[in-house]
Amino acid sequence: MISLSASSFLNKPGCSTHLSLRQPRIRTRTSPALFRVFSSLGSTRDPNGSVLIESSLDSSAVDILPKSSVSGGVQDVYGEDAATEDMPITPWSLSVASGYTLLRDPHHNKGLAFSHRERDAHYLRGLLPPTVISQDLQVKKMMHTLRQYQVPLQRYMAMMDLQETNERLFYKLLIDNVEELLPVVYTPTVGEACQKYGSIFLRPQGLFISLKEKGKIHEVLRNWPEKNIQVIVVTDGERILGLGDLGCQGMGIPVGKLSLYTALGGVRPSACLPVTIDVGTNNEKLLNDEFYIGLRQRRATGEEYSELMDEFMTAVKQNYGEKVVIQFEDFANHNAFDLLAKYGTTHLVFNDDIQGTASVVLAGLIAALRFVGGSLSDHRFLFLGAGEAGTGIAELIALEISKKSQIPLEEARKNIWLVDSKGLIVSSRKESIQHFKKPWAHDHEPIKKLVDAVKAIKPTVLIGTSGVGQTFTQDVVETMAALNEKPIILSLSNPTSQSECTAEQAYTWSQGRAIFASGSPFAPVEYEGKTFVPGQANNAYIFPGFGLGLIMSGTIRVHDDMLLAASEALAEELKEEHYEKGMIYPPFRNIRKISARIAAKVAAKAYELGLATRLPQPKELEQCAESSMYSPSYRSYR
Repeated sequence: MISLSASSFLNKPGCSTHLSLRQPRIRTRTSPALFRVFSSLGSTRDPNGSVLIESSLDSSAVDILPKSSVSGGVQDVYGEDAATEDMPITPWSLSVASGYTLLRDPHHNKGLAFSHRERDAHYLRGLLPPTVISQDLQVKKMMHTLRQYQVPLQRYMAMMDLQETNERLFYKLLIDNVEELLPVVYTPTVGEACQKYGSIFLRPQGLFISLKEKGKIHEVLRNWPEKNIQVIVVTDGERILGLGDLGCQGMGIPVGKLSLYTALGGVRPSACLPVTIDVGTNNEKLLNDEFYIGLRQRRATGEEYSELMDEFMTAVKQNYGEKVVIQFEDFANHNAFDLLAKYGTTHLVFNDDIQGTASVVLAGLIAALRFVGGSLSDHRFLFLGAGEAGTGIAELIALEISKKSQIPLEEARKNIWLVDSKGLIVSSRKESIQHFKKPWAHDHEPIKKLVDAVKAIKPTVLIGTSGVGQTFTQDVVETMAALNEKPIILSLSNPTSQSECTAEQAYTWSQGRAIFASGSPFAPVEYEGKTFVPGQANNAYIFPGFGLGLIMSGTIRVHDDMLLAASEALAEELKEEHYEKGMIYPPFRNIRKISARIAAKVAAKAYELGLATRLPQPKELEQCAESSMYSPSYRSYR
């Protein structure tokens, strides 16, 4: 079959033809103009008026794809980048999409927004009601519908259904209503969606790679319809948010994350690939659930697990090249650190739980200095939780202190203390703890209870990454308030049910003096006549812009200095009006501009470190980032 890209028929100077030989013929309805093009390739018209293309090309034919005119964008598969937004494009798939097929194609479907001319040109007459409405009215209608649902999971399902039927409307809806819909498509609602994924599963999203595909992963990746992938979010489902092992049903996380890559970071949807690695589950409830969609076996470990992951990482590089961003998501501690260390020198990998969380928390701490004064080196930090998030945040804080204060990293770590399930991490425990906890084992007597650790360490900053709800008790918060005029309390565990304390508890128990932020959203709190707006240390502030910066610069490896650059860029977004409300994170409504600025700072750091390959370096990186962002507005069709 000969596949012809839309840009083949733009009739522009310098426009390349895209030919891909797969089968000997394709049958489709076409216009006289296209028929003349097909005829030049050796095609004939069959008795039904369809064009029959006969090709004499041999199997060595290669794709010659037009390069994107947008810096950082994927190759121009649909001809969109070669045309300005007001120019019409052709809704081209394997053939010119038309009729019933066009209405079922989420990339090109516009529903009632198809114009009368488009309905005539693409055989849609009678397949739609006669009215024509704008995309803005469609957004208004969808928001009205979503607000009728009382159950958040119903809103999530409605949004996922829209994504699978009208892609541009989904992203337009999400971008225009990001503050309202972010909790729907991601935390906290996505946690419940993953728990019930087997029950609500209707159509597959992303690639499911299980042990059954071992030895065939390269071929499985080629089954994905899009070939120009720039970002992959992959999970093995072992530690989904604070909910534990959800196995194959963790797919909701990569799908949700990549929705935000597009909506908040402007990465084209066709360049995003969600992946779940299914090696089984140790969750007995799921293994006995008749609706569970994954492998019904205990988790593979050791060599079997490592071989599957190694095959996957090798196949990704073979299929998509050196510069594809691979984001690890919700892997358990024992695998997360090993995977990041193993592939960090050979692939463009990023662990959002370790590095993304650290970057967004560091940004909040830098902003909080406006309230408490001093520099980070003047403060003492105590963590509840010593897993991926806790140790990742601690290390990035230490790195920032080391760079700003010009002191050794080991010295910077001494003001950072961690508490795990067995108590304060101290040097006497060094032989029995996991390797990633050892840098935080300082000299001190053992302490079991968090409140006692607070009294002994006297921290100015208390950070919760334990995944256990209500662990910042009234005693703990009141002790922090007794020790500090403005205690910084970050309750970061997700979803909301696992938060170490609520915003109301933090403000009430500290008599309104706490500087508070959480991982999941909380409503504003009234306390003694003053309204406090709790911040949300949501990774979505960082990873979309961070990923865009890597893509637009053609970066080949992630460096810690890029994470520091992203943190500083986010902290700079706080304005005086935000500080007056006690905020340490900016509103999400401006997230696309924030992402563009983060992308520019990350790209600039990549060029400075010599890790960027897209040369020459653009003069205006922020403008470059904004111009390369995906627009969900409908396009006019020929």
